[in-house]
Amino acid sequence: MACDGNGMSDERIGEALIKEVIQEELKDVPLGEVPPLTPHVVEVQTAQEQKIVTQLGIMVRIIGDRVKDDREFQDAIDGVAFCPGSKWERFKQVADKVFEHGITWERIAVLFYVAGKLALKLVEAHLPQSVREIIQWTMDFFRNNLLGWIREHGGWINSFSELAVASVSSVSFMSSSTFGLVVVFAAGLLLGSFITWRLAR
Repeated sequence: MACDGNGMSDERIGEALIKEVIQEELKDVPLGEVPPLTPHVVEVQTAQEQKIVTQLGIMVRIIGDRVKDDREFQDAIDGVAFCPGSKWERFKQVADKVFEHGITWERIAVLFYVAGKLALKLVEAHLPQSVREIIQWTMDFFRNNLLGWIREHGGWINSFSELAVASVSSVSFMSSSTFGLVVVFAAGLLLGSFITWRLAR
């Protein structure tokens, strides 16, 4: 059953997750250089939704760390940020490339990661007004291309197990920092299991 049937909204959670990922990427940018991310983003309405968004945000960052060293991927992000012409068309090309082999939870996480990295690059290029465009484009792509799939696959609550596997597979060795990520991941998995159990009751 999708989150909407449990009093939670898959659309609201997805939009809040996009905002969470972008805010995380922009957290070290001086406050005056970042435009307000609202009113484009609907806020979560319950503590349960916020916990889901927080845990999903952690998993998106772990999965995103895997693609940050992919030169081709980073060049595509740079192409959206710095090449002349329609940024929307280039953003859509990158999004289409992410999903060229179909939609998965991991690829949705990668798209949200791309949106966050793109927002950061645009702020660093002194184009902060473009951050709102990135949010809007990501939200539109999410609503038009991903939301139906998410609902068909049981809602965000069902993403935890696949994203957890993708998160763990990105941890190649157990340094102290990755150990901390594994602990956070385990806590997220437990929280996700608890939320699923509570919603099923």
